[in-house]
Amino acid sequence: MISITVTALVFGIVFLAELPDKTALAGLVLGTRYRAGYVFTGVAAAFLLHVVLAVAAGSVLTLLPQQIVHAVTGVLFLGGAAMLLLKKDEGDEEIKKPADQSFWKVAGTGFMLILVAEFGDLTQIMTANLAARYDDPISVGLGAVLGLWAVAALGIVGGKVLMKRVPLRLITQIAALLMLALGVWSLYEAVAG
Repeated sequence: MISITVTALVFGIVFLAELPDKTALAGLVLGTRYRAGYVFTGVAAAFLLHVVLAVAAGSVLTLLPQQIVHAVTGVLFLGGAAMLLLKKDEGDEEIKKPADQSFWKVAGTGFMLILVAEFGDLTQIMTANLAARYDDPISVGLGAVLGLWAVAALGIVGGKVLMKRVPLRLITQIAALLMLALGVWSLYEAVAG
């Protein structure tokens, strides 16, 4: 059974954490050069693979005693919040343009870019944490993949408009505060439990 609450919570956290990331910028650049549908297909496939790996890793953590899981996820959430707050703004990165614009070339470029850029990224680590925290791999996986796909779609289609209206620093601070709250709550549960 899918928990709407867990799915929505994970979606919000992953969405906010991924918005200020280089992936939104990469999607924006690819989206201005190629057909949006081709780019999104490749990017979405790479994100799906990352979420499956993260949820599998988080599910392994659920085999540990609950207090240890709460302590580990609390520390990792606090570390993620610190990473977001201390992260320097990233500049434009040059993305290689494939020689032709066929579906497979463009989707492959998007897939490889995200596959490499996002491996071990903050949102992948957060997804593993959330899978361990809630012991609900389907809801966590669904929320994470939808959050990542939403950021990719925004980046590909309308990233410039969003960034003009909402300061990137504000988005980063909101994501960091959510992670900080989850970290403190997890540590509280580890100590109180």
